[in-house]
Amino acid sequence: MGCRGYRTLQWAAVCWVPWIMLVCVTLVEAQVSRHTIAVLTPGQSFDPVLQGLREGLARAGYEEGKQLTLVIEDTQGAVPDLADRTARLVAAKPDVLVTVATTHAAAAKQATTTVPIVFAMVADPTGSGFVTSYASSKSNLTGVSSYAGPLTGKRLEILKEITPRIERVLAVVAIKEPIAHASFLVLEEAAKKLGVQIVRRDVTTREEIEQVLQETPPGSVDAICHVLGVLTSNSMEVLIAKAIQDKIPLSVTDDAMVERGALVSYGPGFKEIGVQASKLVVKVLKGARPAELPIQTPERLLLAINLHTAKAIGLTIPRDVLERADRLVE
Repeated sequence: MGCRGYRTLQWAAVCWVPWIMLVCVTLVEAQVSRHTIAVLTPGQSFDPVLQGLREGLARAGYEEGKQLTLVIEDTQGAVPDLADRTARLVAAKPDVLVTVATTHAAAAKQATTTVPIVFAMVADPTGSGFVTSYASSKSNLTGVSSYAGPLTGKRLEILKEITPRIERVLAVVAIKEPIAHASFLVLEEAAKKLGVQIVRRDVTTREEIEQVLQETPPGSVDAICHVLGVLTSNSMEVLIAKAIQDKIPLSVTDDAMVERGALVSYGPGFKEIGVQASKLVVKVLKGARPAELPIQTPERLLLAINLHTAKAIGLTIPRDVLERADRLVE
């Protein structure tokens, strides 16, 4: 082969190599599975759940923008058009639909029987009719129960332990949310055993919560116990403000609320629930059917106390309670 022929081959190689590399890269990218996960959340105080979900998926190798696309529908609380917004998510045909809170899981269950659903922060999945048992949903649902309903009574016990003299406890109940009814029944049963009177106030809007608190004069109740619900959780700052203003203890469901000024919480960390739910999402993405995955309960329950708030309301926390605390906010 002459010099001219050799140079022609060199030129051809130079031209073809980049094209071949481009084809190879394209083939490799095509082999990387890209999944779409839809998230239906009430947002606001439930934001740590989404944060935990994202972190858990990233740890498992599902990076947003590469192996994963997240489509998030943040309703900013309980909303009247929840069914329509859920239907839009389902219409996008995601690989998995993740729901946060009982109201949003209920909307998803009504919207689809085929798209896999992984729920988080559902207090009572069997009582809410989402699953037939913790062993198997026998449907397209699986998830992580917050176990918050049964824990409502335990939170009142801790409140009584911290302040033994409490007699009247305010409970604001979001009457449109089934989980609020279920949680209140547990609270009421615990109150009977502890000799505490529950002052129940039913609400349907944030404005009604504010009105109830304005109409509750200082000294008329000795404490406030948070009854779980999207409405009450997303109105937490007004409950905290009332408790501090009247110098009474407020017992809540999550340590993030204690960070914001509530006195004490007992229950799962919202972020930790999100991480736990992400593990179920990964299993579904890898081919598991939701009915094959048992419903999980929180891996850990945390007792958190805000010492700054205790000082602000003139309360001394008993030493044995402090020693049991998993987290102290100062």
